Amino acid sequence: MMITDIEDYFTRGCGRCDRFDTPDCSIQQWKRGQNTLREICLDMGLSEHVKWAHPVYMHAGRNIALMGAFRGDFRFTFMNGVLLKDPEGVLKPAGPNSQVRNVLFFTSNDDPAQMEPIIRAYLAELMEYAERGVKPPKVVREVEIPEELTEALDADPELAEAFAALTPGRQKSYTFNLNQAKKPETRFARIEKFRDKIFAGKGAMDR
Repeated sequence: MMITDIEDYFTRGCGRCDRFDTPDCSIQQWKRGQNTLREICLDMGLSEHVKWAHPVYMHAGRNIALMGAFRGDFRFTFMNGVLLKDPEGVLKPAGPNSQVRNVLFFTSNDDPAQMEPIIRAYLAELMEYAERGVKPPKVVREVEIPEELTEALDADPELAEAFAALTPGRQKSYTFNLNQAKKPETRFARIEKFRDKIFAGKGAMDR
């Protein structure tokens, strides 16, 4: 059961594995550092939401950042991070198949506080782009990926790697299916239903 209440994330976990609501949950391990990130986002006036069972921070109707925790680290992903200038050179790609450097990886709960000025500057930059309606340039791909799927893949490195490993035909089966849905919320719901198939290396219509 994936969580839908933001407080559940910080107190119990995301609900995406059997370590949910246990002391072994990765979110509990990195709780202090993630709370620092949360305080920074809220102090800057970002609104807080739950998407993909993770905290997502929004401004001017645009996703700005997402946080997540794993056993070896916790991460702060800047959505539309391709727009960031990254003068400090601190951003890294989400995974080996990602072409965009838009993630901060933390291995200590003290890291976010030490990097707070940089985090605030990068958030402010993306907030300004959101207010001005600036969007990343469209990348011409062999497979045209819907915006909702791009966001889901940016938010979930493991899902991104699994999707990248699919054959072009299987990737197209998902993009075709998602593009048939008119509403973004319907596309997001379909992506969640497709997760297990993507990890299994199957196409959208495979059994």
